[in-house]
Amino acid sequence: MNIDEQLPVLEYPQPGLDIIKELTSPRLIKSHLPYRFLPSDLHNGDSKVIYMARNPKDLVVSYYQFHRSLRTMSYRGTFQEFCRRFMNDKLGYGSWFEHVQEFWEHRTDSNVLFLKYEDMHRDLVTMVEQLARFLGVSCDKAQLESLIEHCHQLVDQCCNAEALPVGRGRVGLWKDIFTVSMNEKFDLVYKQKMGKCDLTFDFYL
Repeated sequence: MNIDEQLPVLEYPQPGLDIIKELTSPRLIKSHLPYRFLPSDLHNGDSKVIYMARNPKDLVVSYYQFHRSLRTMSYRGTFQEFCRRFMNDKLGYGSWFEHVQEFWEHRTDSNVLFLKYEDMHRDLVTMVEQLARFLGVSCDKAQLESLIEHCHQLVDQCCNAEALPVGRGRVGLWKDIFTVSMNEKFDLVYKQKMGKCDLTFDFYL
């Protein structure tokens, strides 16, 4: 099985829903859809949801690099233009600000685990233990240590892979590309759109 069939994206036409239906339980399915557009089984608590949020400054840089790397998208605009679209909710999947707040409102649901990308970098052991408890998976100390080591290797590969933009997976990536004026504008938009929400992010470690 290739990765797209083993870990399919719910809303993508390829490999499609037929592949998802053929997978045996427990299935792993990715999605970027807003909470309100997820299948009703998830809303009813019949399936588990792991939501990974990332600070929006690093996210918009990574999202820009991702768009630039795909031939199907072939985005050739500047980062400043892309960032402006992000702040104005004019990219695929709509508003990031609404997306993350909607899942945050469901963080206490018994079938939802809300995680932060920065916490994975800060304390991977604790995050893996959280995941194990949430999924009802038991593992001994040796298995846990082996898993942590494997995850560290994957993180290092993502952060240092030659095929990817330098440092793509690290925390604080935005500082290499944001100008002072862009950062001030972003902070203003962030405060306007997230001001009433108690969700916080680490923008550097």
